[in-house]
Amino acid sequence: MFFTRKGDAGTSKLFCGTERISKNSPVFGALGTLDELTSLLGACRARAERESAQYQKFNIHEELLRAQQCLCIALAELAGAKKSIPQERVSEIEHTIGAIEETVGNPNAFVIPGATELSGLLDYARALSRRAERAVLEIHPEREVSESTRMYLNRLSSLLYALARYAASTSGLKEITPSY
Repeated sequence: MFFTRKGDAGTSKLFCGTERISKNSPVFGALGTLDELTSLLGACRARAERESAQYQKFNIHEELLRAQQCLCIALAELAGAKKSIPQERVSEIEHTIGAIEETVGNPNAFVIPGATELSGLLDYARALSRRAERAVLEIHPEREVSESTRMYLNRLSSLLYALARYAASTSGLKEITPSY
């Protein structure tokens, strides 16, 4: 059944908990933002899959799927499961960011999102990932979140920024910087 009616009074419980908690608790805010980010990455991944032929050097689709897998681990951790994003994944994401930067360069300026549909979606996901990180940090250390998960969430916005620059550069379009 897709509904239980148990949350009608404005409470819910965490996956690994027994007590009911107000739905406006910061922990549900963090879970909801991570869920929103995971969903947006799904839309980005679907777009990247349709355009996969043009992304020869870096498989954006696969990078986004790995990110979604890690976000599912973070969701489980916040819900009380004995899980955390492995430190190896933090190292892998750092390597990928560095490799993309070597390929496309660093714009060393603000970029106005939207050179392509995918790069714009990835920039939106980047901004949302920063909000998700802040929401998780808001509940830590009251609700313990592992160091490796916090590190991963911090690197994720950089990965999404790098992937957005890669998607734009691969299209051959020049990204626009603000004219102050």
